[in-house]
Amino acid sequence: MNKLLLGALLLAASFGASAQDNAGAKDKKTCYNMDAAFENQMGYCQAVRSGNTLYISGTAASGDMPVAIGKVYGDLKKTLAAHGLTFADVVKETVYATDLDAFIKHHQVRKAMYTGGYPAATWLQVPRLFTPALVVEVELVATFPAK
Repeated sequence: MNKLLLGALLLAASFGASAQDNAGAKDKKTCYNMDAAFENQMGYCQAVRSGNTLYISGTAASGDMPVAIGKVYGDLKKTLAAHGLTFADVVKETVYATDLDAFIKHHQVRKAMYTGGYPAATWLQVPRLFTPALVVEVELVATFPAK
């Protein structure tokens, strides 16, 4: 009887392990780099796909706010396009600005990108970004359309 019980436990354990392995494969994270050398040096990915969701790291720019906003959203558009997505697929946006009033004043540059409806959004003022010259940084979460 002990052998039968031990066999059943081993079978159950191996089935549970393979079910977890298969579930993990479905939700595997995939890292996408835009500048692999820099990103590896800093320890991040420009974008990570997990399941049906794409998480895009903060994309930043310096200069006058309207120019910086245009640069950031232009770069984000390229990242989305590299994955077959557009701003219509964005569900969450987080903006970090060193001068939130300047960002708000020029938000029309940002709004022009969202022709398919707006995402949930959070806008924050911060004392500084990765380097002191940066004035705005935006991170996005987008979902892949169901097939």
